[in-house]
Amino acid sequence: MRREPRGQQRSSCVWATDLAKFADHDNMVLRTIALGSAVAAALIVIIMLASSAGVSGPEPPQTPFPYWTEGKPLPTPRTEIAGAAVNADVYVIGGFDSRGGAVSAVEVYDTDSGNWSIATPLPFELHHAAAASFEDKLYVVGGYFANGTSSNKLLVYDPKLDGWEELSPMLTTRGALTANFVNETLYAVGGADRGFGTGSPLNVMEAYSVSTDKWTAKEGMPTPRQHLASVVYDDKLYVIGGRIDSLSSNLNSNEAYDPAKDEWTTLAPMPSKRGGLAAAASSTDGGIYVFGGEEPTGTFKQVHRYNTGGDSWESAPEMPNGRHGLAAVDIGSNIYVIGGGPRPGLSVGDFNQILHTRFMVQ
Repeated sequence: MRREPRGQQRSSCVWATDLAKFADHDNMVLRTIALGSAVAAALIVIIMLASSAGVSGPEPPQTPFPYWTEGKPLPTPRTEIAGAAVNADVYVIGGFDSRGGAVSAVEVYDTDSGNWSIATPLPFELHHAAAASFEDKLYVVGGYFANGTSSNKLLVYDPKLDGWEELSPMLTTRGALTANFVNETLYAVGGADRGFGTGSPLNVMEAYSVSTDKWTAKEGMPTPRQHLASVVYDDKLYVIGGRIDSLSSNLNSNEAYDPAKDEWTTLAPMPSKRGGLAAAASSTDGGIYVFGGEEPTGTFKQVHRYNTGGDSWESAPEMPNGRHGLAAVDIGSNIYVIGGGPRPGLSVGDFNQILHTRFMVQ
């Protein structure tokens, strides 16, 4: 019988040991694989539970506030309009059309649906009027009639009835004024007397009580002016910009009226001088935003933001289109900047651009 060399001989005990090692190795691999699968499964379960609990990774990048978007265009392009909000609806009132004629049109933008509708028109054509709202009703005061004469009329519109009513007239006939409610009192300030384009700037302040249907003269504004803008913040009326007469006489005045004291305070002037502007106070970030205006060489795209807490100004994102004779209306976290002419003088637009403001506690 042939034997293997001594060095090549392997006992059955050695072979058994080797087989056992191989078996242990295979079992370890299998156990490792099984453990890895279990860990992976556990991680999947943890991720699913975390997701269901509202835990998530970093959110995708978002557009920083404030920023602009476009709304559905104003059905009747116009300028020198008045605008105000009743609940979630923006009302655009009167103005000039593309032919330079005064209009009585009242169009309503539903900010919830993004659609326009038509309301009962004004009782007469009117431009350069002022508008404000109180207790679900719309008030329109002053302005110029189609023949250019100035108005002292006060009208109220009830959306539930879709109708207008004439109330007690202002003490002073004027157009190119501004008006706003502080609580139940409507304050009408500034403007120009006599006819369109011929009047002198006024510093007149008059207060209308809704409950008594009466007007009262108040302390006059420090700076007489027309084509100005106003907003209400913290129960004070802020009156900004305007001009004396021509486009070259623009002002950067910023004055606040305190109804509780019947007195005015002069504040930090606006960075630029402009008339034919609009303004709105954001209810979400505590700032006053100023839009548009005109000067002899063009219209303004630059937007200024006034910090009421610090009596200071800063820049905000520019308007997509510069214009004058526009309206700016704040609803929630959005400011709707509508209509206006893109060129100085007679020009019209159907713009409906929305500034989304950021939330900030001052």
